[in-house]
Amino acid sequence: MRTALVYHEDMTAARLLWEDPECEIERPERLTAALRRLQQGGLEQRCLQLAPREASEAELGLVHSPEYVSLLRGTQALDTQELRALSGQYDAVYFHPSTFHCARLAVGAALQLVDVVLMGAVHNGLALVRPPGHHSQRTAANGFCVFNNVAIAARHAQQKHGLQRILIVDWDVHHGQGIQYIFEDDPSVLYFSWHRYEHGRFWPYLRESDADAVGQGKGRGFTVNLPWNQVGMGNADYLAAFLHVLLPVAFEVTAWGRCGLGGAVGRGLRARAPPPPSPLLQALSAPPQFDPELVLVSAGFDSAIGDPEGQMQATPECFGHLTQLLQVLAGGRVCAVLEGGYHLESLSQSVCMVVRALLGDPVPPLSGPMEPHRSALESIQSVRAAQAPHWTSLRQQGSAPTPRPGTCSADGRTSLVLPGGPTFKAAEAQASAVLSSLLGQLHLHPTPPVRTAVALTAPDAALGLPPAVLHQEGSVPQEETRAWARLHEALAQDTAFTALGKVLHLLKGILDGQVSSGVATTPAAAAMLDVALRCSLSHRAQRVLCVAVGQLDRPPDLANDGQREHS
Repeated sequence: MRTALVYHEDMTAARLLWEDPECEIERPERLTAALRRLQQGGLEQRCLQLAPREASEAELGLVHSPEYVSLLRGTQALDTQELRALSGQYDAVYFHPSTFHCARLAVGAALQLVDVVLMGAVHNGLALVRPPGHHSQRTAANGFCVFNNVAIAARHAQQKHGLQRILIVDWDVHHGQGIQYIFEDDPSVLYFSWHRYEHGRFWPYLRESDADAVGQGKGRGFTVNLPWNQVGMGNADYLAAFLHVLLPVAFEVTAWGRCGLGGAVGRGLRARAPPPPSPLLQALSAPPQFDPELVLVSAGFDSAIGDPEGQMQATPECFGHLTQLLQVLAGGRVCAVLEGGYHLESLSQSVCMVVRALLGDPVPPLSGPMEPHRSALESIQSVRAAQAPHWTSLRQQGSAPTPRPGTCSADGRTSLVLPGGPTFKAAEAQASAVLSSLLGQLHLHPTPPVRTAVALTAPDAALGLPPAVLHQEGSVPQEETRAWARLHEALAQDTAFTALGKVLHLLKGILDGQVSSGVATTPAAAAMLDVALRCSLSHRAQRVLCVAVGQLDRPPDLANDGQREHS
């Protein structure tokens, strides 16, 4: 099977035993609602279903202190009053007699998922767990989190499987400060978190949740914080964060690491002598062997629409698209582990979208406006500026969205001079080109500047067009039109020849990403269709769907050759 689903009903045992409005949202129904939706959609049955084991205390000790593990072990024997008193010593935490068992199962589920993925039994998977883990620290529970499930899974992958480069993507709406503290000086783990921040006025109210917290010592640049400073962030904002921060950094690890210059560029280490230009450029141009070796997702869905904690607007489908993007990394070895998510409907739908993406199913298209908020763009710019000393891809001019004129300054992004001579500069340019090519393969391009354009042969017809539709007057050069017209005698006629030039101009605007869609009125429809198909395939299109409505003489050589599908 392609995808594992790790779950155990015992993780629903722990529940709040007293009144606490802050903690009551973390309830067993979070798991049962998500599992029920997976079953109703036929998704659970398509996964390799695994029941987790309890993590051993030695495994818990990969991250947590022996004293803290011992303290949690002792909660099994406490009465309700004692549990409440102990819970009050931590921030937004409650304990139950079953907490230790549930939390060990949650860690064990993450470890089991990592094992089956790295041993090749499955490609990827989801651990449906509670309690969550990303706030938990070495000696303290925090924010509903008891043991740090994802952090322990990362250490386990390093120790048992020998991994050297792990990416943790935390899309929960709260900052996973526990993960950050554990790995902030460790360059073997790249931690990316976006989170509701509001300039420090949102829980956990930490200065180190801001964009300029980039790690410590050798780990500088391997903590990437993207703070959201207002609520209401949606699909476009989340995709912009991936495309302009996370993916450039992840791909840069690949390109520079493979040519042996990663230490010099991204990590502040002493540069080694660069190899000769030709092998270097060949290495950069070769098909990428993706770093990192494993992607762990702290999959919190309180960042989805409807959740009272996040107050964000991203739809469940967005998390499916984000999952697809992450599958480009690490050979598709993606392990998602549930964190937050407190609106049961939004949570369960989002979980299903992630599993659909992991299974390789198409994800429904995104809805709503696809233009990022100004506040989101400002946050993205602040992250790029803070990370620029550590990542070459974030210093490139013109590769980031700009919230307003004047913010694309050189501050922190282009003022630093890279070490080395012409070979190094050539390698930098080539790495940027490789990155652009990889991003192009993701089929998530910016919205074209023109939504709809029309090419009309009768100028008066444009009078009735809506204001948002562009009446396109342009045409390709006559020499190009004449070359295509030679394919069909009907296109040599004056009216058809003029229309052909306009159609080709419109078609190239669509293929070049300048126009989203278009309408053309033309004579000689069958001949025009044949030329349009041939032009598309010659202009880097790999697959073309042709749908004919009504009477149309099909061109005799229009074959279904695997590139052109007609109906």
